[in-house]
Amino acid sequence: MKSILISFLSILLTASAGLAQTQLSTSDFQNKLNATKQAQLLDVRTPEEYNQGHLEKAENIDYKNTAFKEQVEKLDKNKPVFVYCLSGGRSAAAAKVLHEKGFTNVYEMQGGYLKWTSTGKLIDAPKDASAANKGMNSADFKKLISSDQLVMVDFYAPWCAPCIKMLPTVHKLAEEYKAKATIETIHYDQNKALAKDLGIDEIPAFLFYKKGKLILRKNGLMEEAEFRKLIEQNL
Repeated sequence: MKSILISFLSILLTASAGLAQTQLSTSDFQNKLNATKQAQLLDVRTPEEYNQGHLEKAENIDYKNTAFKEQVEKLDKNKPVFVYCLSGGRSAAAAKVLHEKGFTNVYEMQGGYLKWTSTGKLIDAPKDASAANKGMNSADFKKLISSDQLVMVDFYAPWCAPCIKMLPTVHKLAEEYKAKATIETIHYDQNKALAKDLGIDEIPAFLFYKKGKLILRKNGLMEEAEFRKLIEQNL
């Protein structure tokens, strides 16, 4: 009985391993994609994001669309699927759905489109070239950070859950420290060219400047106490 149970557990573990999500760095993702015949490349961002630039030959199926599960059923389950989003959150969720739907060869790009573009890899250009250049230009940004006071810049996006969670804290601190520091929020989607110039490959991103020089860079979710500590240490 014990040997039967062990064999059964072994089978289950093997089956689970076969469905394990495969995450690849941007370079490994690119190499694997290029080496895979009949690969299906899936961009799960919104159509607006997709139209501003995407990987060559990528098919756009918006993960946030209520019809996502129905639309991916049209893909060939016998062919590998390569999936990416902007920074990794939506692609991870999409990969899970694909596994649940019976796709066994699913490769997810770590860091997403942000990482891909930050390393200078090729993309299909935006349909509207001006869309990639809207927002704050480099001259405006240099003027912003040239202050003698501490300047904290928060790159955020409305689809980024940690970004939205922290926005009230950022706004609160901006008001509280306005006499001692400048705290500015910058919409990532509207400032992609600037973000690329600054080497931002994941958000939320917090950049601290003094007299035009970058003195600190932080990424990810932070509590109010940590924000306060960083601001006070660098005033």
